[in-house]
Amino acid sequence: MALEKITRISGRGVFVPGADIDTDRIIPARFMKCVTFDGLGEYAFHDVRFDPETGEKTEHPLNDERFEDASILIAGVNFGCGSSREHAPQSLSKYGFKAVIAQSFAEIFFGNSTTLGMPCVTLEAEQIDRLRQVIDEDPAVEVTIDLEALEVRSSAGDSFPCRIPDSARDALVSGRWDPIQELLDNAPRTAEVAESLPYV
Repeated sequence: MALEKITRISGRGVFVPGADIDTDRIIPARFMKCVTFDGLGEYAFHDVRFDPETGEKTEHPLNDERFEDASILIAGVNFGCGSSREHAPQSLSKYGFKAVIAQSFAEIFFGNSTTLGMPCVTLEAEQIDRLRQVIDEDPAVEVTIDLEALEVRSSAGDSFPCRIPDSARDALVSGRWDPIQELLDNAPRTAEVAESLPYV
């Protein structure tokens, strides 16, 4: 099964404030007792979206009705730091996010996101702040991540050069971002190589 070539992603954005947002904040550990990743989306940012004592919704951006259709998450520096749990990008993907824009990413979170086909690109702090402003003024603004042109654009007229490591960009735009699917697709060739090895 050929993977989708991911060259461009467009959608509404939502800015989640804060630096060093770690994987435990993205998906608290107690929600990781699942057999599959299905259903993790409802627990994304759970402990900051809900008051721990009352269970009532907080003023977190993901609780704001203006951003309920957002599919591009915008964040600050060192997003996805902390433990290497794959559940963090999985929960964001199941929530409905298709891509993340941040000032920088933790390396393992970045890699786990890429293998889900969820691009993570970086912008400068002032560019992220500009996106935050235009989205806050008009939540209907569409944000586009163009991996071929290496640009982030908004329907408000903004255009910023973005960054993503060449290896991740190439994997996404060529449709080779899931190594497990690549193994499955090339099972006959894998078996052929294994047969030729004297130690297998």
